[in-house]
Amino acid sequence: MSELTNPHDRFFKEALSQQDAAVDFLRHYLPAQVTELLDLASVQLVKDSFVDPELQEHFSDLLYEVRLVEDGSGAYVYVLFEHKSYSDPRVAFQLLRYMVQVWEYALRQRAKLWPIVPVVLYHGKTAWQTAPSFHSLFDVPEPIRPFVPEYQYWLCDLSRYEDQELKGAVTLRVALLALKYIFREDLRNRLPEIIGLLQQLSEQRTGLGYVEAVLRYLAQASESITSRDLQETIETTFPEGEEIMSPIVQEWLERGIEEGLQQGLQQGLQQGRREGLLDGIELGLELRFGTDGLRLLPEIRKIEDVDVLRAVHAGLKTANNLDELRRIYSDHIGAETESTNGT
Repeated sequence: MSELTNPHDRFFKEALSQQDAAVDFLRHYLPAQVTELLDLASVQLVKDSFVDPELQEHFSDLLYEVRLVEDGSGAYVYVLFEHKSYSDPRVAFQLLRYMVQVWEYALRQRAKLWPIVPVVLYHGKTAWQTAPSFHSLFDVPEPIRPFVPEYQYWLCDLSRYEDQELKGAVTLRVALLALKYIFREDLRNRLPEIIGLLQQLSEQRTGLGYVEAVLRYLAQASESITSRDLQETIETTFPEGEEIMSPIVQEWLERGIEEGLQQGLQQGLQQGRREGLLDGIELGLELRFGTDGLRLLPEIRKIEDVDVLRAVHAGLKTANNLDELRRIYSDHIGAETESTNGT
């Protein structure tokens, strides 16, 4: 299975791969008349990947096998995360391509076709505007319509849910709250509630990995909060849990700096200009030193020499404070000036 590069897809997969979260999602967010037909104790995640490379940016590749209560046969439940912030009518076509691959797998493994209930989880800035049916993609005369395949997907639009309506296990509620507010300016105001729920998970050793996944997602995917916002909320919410949270936050910060700087370095080398390096340095300054770090940006942006920017990039990983970092590039600028004067 290819690694998901989109942070929304990756986080959704991490959340819904948890057995309790998956079962509760099916219990609370499918139509009641469908849920009552399913034996939720039999829910199993199908490990095989069916998504071709062209669809990897759209699908989180989660497929569940569930027995029907009445006759003991199975139903595939496909849980799809569509992370766009606008309604995309093509999702019905994309889902159909995926469903065909699932049916091909079912014929190979079971020599039998099982029904599929496709579920789209949407968390954009506005309400979903597209009819959740395949027929909605076609504008054809009525006599031709019977020849066009038809199916519907079940839409779970998080913008239509109040916070108190989000139900299920802690892992699921945290995931849905994070997804619901990730594009919204009021995410900062919701952080205490989200982090407060994480406190229940941090008390369990098995929950620490999920806590880290949530923090990583909030930091990487949101444009309205910074790492400093997260740290302050954690310190306020976990007055007695710093020993548990600090290693997680520190590891996440260090990895974020490393990944951001490396991405900036590669972009700078590939594009042959300094903007890529500067983008990586800006991310590193914010992650490592918060708002105070960003005050150095005007000075650093004056640096034209790519070698000096590389030195700043390396220094961000080792400097203990902003003075140390400033000395690193000041020394390089000084050496460059002396070399120019000598020439």
